[in-house]
Amino acid sequence: MHAPPPPPGTKLIPVEVLLLAYRSGIFPMADSRDDTEVFWVEPRHRAVFPLDAFHCSRSLAKVLKQDRYRVTVDADFGAVIDACAQPRQEPNGSTSGTWISHTIAASYRNLQRHGHAHSVECWLDDELVGGLYGVTFDRAFCGESMFSRADNASKVALAWLIALMRHAGYMLLDCQFMTGHLASLGAVEMSRDDYLLKLAKACEGQPLCSLPEAHAALLARADQASSSPGKLIAQSLTQTS
Repeated sequence: MHAPPPPPGTKLIPVEVLLLAYRSGIFPMADSRDDTEVFWVEPRHRAVFPLDAFHCSRSLAKVLKQDRYRVTVDADFGAVIDACAQPRQEPNGSTSGTWISHTIAASYRNLQRHGHAHSVECWLDDELVGGLYGVTFDRAFCGESMFSRADNASKVALAWLIALMRHAGYMLLDCQFMTGHLASLGAVEMSRDDYLLKLAKACEGQPLCSLPEAHAALLARADQASSSPGKLIAQSLTQTS
């Protein structure tokens, strides 16, 4: 399912500008939801996920094997980005704002319609309870944001993303800024120069297939093996983690 077009008159960052920026190691942010301007960020240090070093804990593997959540790709990109843009409750009780402005959200919906952005969704029955989205080009996926409304939902989405990227022959999973949460899952931090070298390598070729195609192939393989998709994901991650 493709995201609906933005409302008439919504300011968009052109697709070619976004892709040029990402291929140069730069991405846009905004100061608030209603900010009409964006600023461009090039971190001195970058967080990335080595695709063969995701830390799949026993508890996460159990959740995956149970197929607690139904996982889709691009089933509702718009809902994922809107959920990621909602204010978040901090541990100290305060509420944080968002850097995902209406301009940025509309621009990424447009990017998704052009095949260069994807979302991974976790559903509990028919309710969207977690997910993530990011930008894709060549063999790179630049993760933008994730959200969770149920236990481990965003971790499940990330685990599926990494398994699908490996199946599709991707090389780079960028997660922008390092956090303790990302580090606990296997993310590593590197200098801007080292990141640009990895980025250039990822831009030298094309993946074997798209993420939606990798998702469809995984579901078909699980059906043929009379297994569950979550078990295949957990097995693929725990064998190399």
